[in-house]
Parts: sequence; C-alpha cells; structure tokens
Amino acid sequence: MVKTLKKLKTVITISITLILALTLIQNITAQTSSEMQTFFSKDYAGISIKFNATQETVPGENITINLWIKCTAVGVNVDYLTLSVYGFRYGQEKVPLNSTHVIETKPLVFNYTRRYNYTVHIPKDVWGITQAELYLKYILVDLPCEYNPIFLITKVRNVYWEELENKFNSLNSTYWQLNQTFWESFQMNLTAENLACLNQTYCELRQNYTSLQGSLSELDNTRRAVIILAITTVSFVATTIYLIIRKPKQHW
Repeated sequence: MVKTLKKLKTVITISITLILALTLIQNITAQTSSEMQTFFSKDYAGISIKFNATQETVPGENITINLWIKCTAVGVNVDYLTLSVYGFRYGQEKVPLNSTHVIETKPLVFNYTRRYNYTVHIPKDVWGITQAELYLKYILVDLPCEYNPIFLITKVRNVYWEELENKFNSLNSTYWQLNQTFWESFQMNLTAENLACLNQTYCELRQNYTSLQGSLSELDNTRRAVIILAITTVSFVATTIYLIIRKPKQHW
C-alpha cells in the first residue's frame, strides 16, 4: 500500500507540473538574418528609386536600409524626399520607428546616383511585417511631380510565439510519454477526470493508511500490556510456588 501511495503521489505531482508548465514562457533565443533584399524599385519621370533593407530580424535588433536615388533627366529639382518606417506593436498597432528627411530643396545632377544608409532599431514589443513610406515632391524642368509609395519591408519574427510553440511541442511530447506511462500503470488515459479520480483514491488510501497506523499503534500498546501482564503473572505464579515449597511442615 505504501508503494501504491508513493506511485500515485509521483504521477499526480508530475501531471500538475506538466499542466502548469504549459503557461510558462522563458529564455527566448533566436537567430537574426543579415541578408539584404530589394523591397522597392521604381522609375519615375527624371528619378529612379531603389530601396533595400534587411530581409529578416528579431525584436530588439536593428535593420539596415540602403536607399538609392538616381537622376535620369536634366532639370530635376527636389522639394523634399522623406522616408518613414513603421512597425506593429504586438503585431497589430502601427507605430513609427523612424522618420528621416533624405533630401530637401536640392537640384539633382543628371545621371548621378546618391546612396543613403540608415539603421532602424526594432523595439522588443514589435513584430510582424514592417512598412516604409516615401514622400517625394520635385519639379522636372517645369513639370511638378509628387509621389507617395508605401510598401512592406523587413519581417520581424515573433520569437516569443516561436519559443512558446517549441515549448508546447516539447511539453506535448512529454505529455504523450507520460500518458503512455499512465496507461501502463493504471490502464487509463491521463485526463483531468482520471487524475481527479486518482487523487481522490490517493486521499482515501492515505486516510486508510493513517487509520492503519493508528490501529498498529494501538495493537502495539496492547501487545506491550499483554507482555507486561504475562511477565507479572509468571512472576506471581513463580512466587506462589516458591512459597508453597518453602512452607514449614506442621508436626502433630
């Protein structure tokens, strides 16, 4: 009975620990991809734009942006070119990550390419696809031009979810192994109902065990009393016999 109690207690403890562990998230690790990718390339009248950025990253790291501006005509005067980068907090709420005035009130040299490099930090609560917006306004000779391209860029991996998913898969595998052991031991699946039933059985067995311990204690006390009574009786009988033997003889 003691072994059965210990076995039940071990299984119940492991099962409860397994259920609680499903809610824990700890020690997140991830690898960052440093590869660059072209996310936008467009030829406008008099201007060509190419936008490269880090292909993939993780929360808490930086992304690198390379922006090329090429003048493809004579008489291009830029009023402004602004770059804005946005992320999504918790993958939902749009938040600004960076805003830069790339060019302001400046003529461009024909057939000349300018390259601009930027580093944008990704907060730890931002993941999902990031977004870039260009605001371009210029004059080509006497023709006003204005463009506002919006495009998706670097993917920020949700490493928190990935780690949780890995932990869940690991715990799920452990659960099935435990379920197999549970079946081999008790011929039943590891479910909340069966666990509650076994827990009740464990409590009843423990109460019975405690009751038996009390009975054994009483039996032990009774055994001691019997032994003392037997010793006393033997002593009394021995004394009586001795006195009878030693009794002086009467002479008539």
